[in-house]
Amino acid sequence: REEESHQLPLHGGGVLPQFLMLPSAFQCTRRITAWPSSTRPLAHFTPHMDPDAKRPVERAIRTKLTSMLKPDHVEVHNESHMHAVPPGSESHFRVLVVSSQFEGLPLIQRHRLVNEALKEELSSCVHALAIQAKTPEQWGKDPSLGKSPSCMGGSRDDHTVEEKLKAGRE
Repeated sequence: REEESHQLPLHGGGVLPQFLMLPSAFQCTRRITAWPSSTRPLAHFTPHMDPDAKRPVERAIRTKLTSMLKPDHVEVHNESHMHAVPPGSESHFRVLVVSSQFEGLPLIQRHRLVNEALKEELSSCVHALAIQAKTPEQWGKDPSLGKSPSCMGGSRDDHTVEEKLKAGRE
């Protein structure tokens, strides 16, 4: 397969490191990335959320949300395993962003800010994004992460799912 390279622009200039992607329906499964040695985990991470070179899309989402929205708290959860996608996929995510930039904004505008920050991922390999966008005050009153429902889509009547999943593992 041919590989294509992409650079992801960062807010305020610069670009995220180059990604090598396989151009297919499974382009978010096994990505290869070259991160510069100066990259360090961001201050808002908790140990279970440390970025990992095996999860470049998750890392890019966290980096962009942190850079553009300056959150007090951010969580990025890869929920791809809950869907009919190959193992290792990075296609379905839930994010929780707590930012003072959301003060006075209706929920739709908060979601637009998150979508704008992640427009490149949403236009390429992220198939689904669940967003919780809270102000620090809202987070203080209810510090919980919503639960995603079970997958009900796409694959129920698709008799080729097993074949697709097998192809993604090869």
